[in-house]
Amino acid sequence: MRVLYVEDAGLLASAVKHNLEKQGISIDLASDGEDGLDKALKDIYDCVILDIMLPKLSGTDILKRMREKNVQTPVIMLSALSEVETKVGHLDKGADDYLAKPFKTAELIARIKALVRRPKAVDINTLTFGDLVLDKSNATLNGEQLTAKEAEIVTELIKNPDKLISKEYLLAKVWGEESICDDNYVETYISRIRKLLKNLHSHAKIVTIRSLGYKLTDKQNV
Repeated sequence: MRVLYVEDAGLLASAVKHNLEKQGISIDLASDGEDGLDKALKDIYDCVILDIMLPKLSGTDILKRMREKNVQTPVIMLSALSEVETKVGHLDKGADDYLAKPFKTAELIARIKALVRRPKAVDINTLTFGDLVLDKSNATLNGEQLTAKEAEIVTELIKNPDKLISKEYLLAKVWGEESICDDNYVETYISRIRKLLKNLHSHAKIVTIRSLGYKLTDKQNV
């Protein structure tokens, strides 16, 4: 699970990051609204936590821009303003939950997990494309075992068939926004997945779009 936390109070952000990571939740931080919006619009997170009062751009504006761009990532708003009107107003604008400051990290974690479980309730563990069948529950492709990162990459490819997926997106989605990994990591994993597709005698093919990224196609339709 990967979470974005947009908070300008550095000590609070660091404390929350520490506690969430102890629970196995990966978390990226942004300290102002503009950086937070840039990260949120990448649409790589399972949940976004927004403080309302932020420098450069408010959490309210970030939420509005996300929904305008059809980024439907679950959003939790944080604010010392706990009036009913404030809560209702943000829920009406597309927020999924609202937590008043000060809050306990345990409650925030519970809220995050509840929101992330919500879409998974209608999500299926099996994804298909052409002759490929990915079982996300045990990370297998047509019965062949994948590593965790191979499974994440294949998931993104199958969820977006015939669509360009950039190396930058895969790096951020699979390795994390603050990862020190570079393009070579993506290329290595793509090469391994291509070999697997060949061994499976699959019609599916990963096409490289030079300097841009990759897309999954069906060779029968190319």
